[in-house]
Amino acid sequence: MGRAIWRGSSGSRRGGKFKVNANVLQSVAAGMLPFYRAVATDERFATLWSRAVVTANLDKLEKLLASVAPRAARQGLGTNGIGYFIDFSFPKLVYTNGTTIPPGTVQFVFEPDVHQAIARAVLPFYRRLASDRPFACKLAIAIRRKNTRLVNLLVRSAVRTPALKSVKIEDRGIALTFKFPFSRFKYQNLLFHETLLGRRRRLRRRRRRGSTEE
Repeated sequence: MGRAIWRGSSGSRRGGKFKVNANVLQSVAAGMLPFYRAVATDERFATLWSRAVVTANLDKLEKLLASVAPRAARQGLGTNGIGYFIDFSFPKLVYTNGTTIPPGTVQFVFEPDVHQAIARAVLPFYRRLASDRPFACKLAIAIRRKNTRLVNLLVRSAVRTPALKSVKIEDRGIALTFKFPFSRFKYQNLLFHETLLGRRRRLRRRRRRGSTEE
């Protein structure tokens, strides 16, 4: 998978009994909205962000994130050279949002034009998730009940692009897979409950403030 760096909040939050709820989904969506807006509308920002991802420059990623989405920047931040993950900490759990090429596909690639296209596609979804309480409740219940059909309908009601190839329930959250004709690679926009197992699956190495773990 290549070099990866992790910096997160301290403490273990396994959240074994956690059940996704509307409060968590809306909080994450609201925190991420300014970031996706910046990626979607600012080509220079998108280029700098992609460059920091492929070089695993976590300090640069933090500065860029803080410049557009201070609330998201206060959370944990990780990269695997082919994507990024932004944590939102809640009592006894961490919920994560990010975009990545599926591990094992390629190393050190993260195309800014694809990232911009994904941001433009998901902006209406995260905007609605943040502001529409009944929509957030329906999505949370559908995820909990593993109702893939309903999750699909809800997501696609806001993400309206033929590049969205699949919507799946994964890790008590959702995985949106995109394939654009101008890229060789599939990308996934992820919204999920972070666990130690899932983190190891996506990140070979991680670094927390003041320590390094492999």
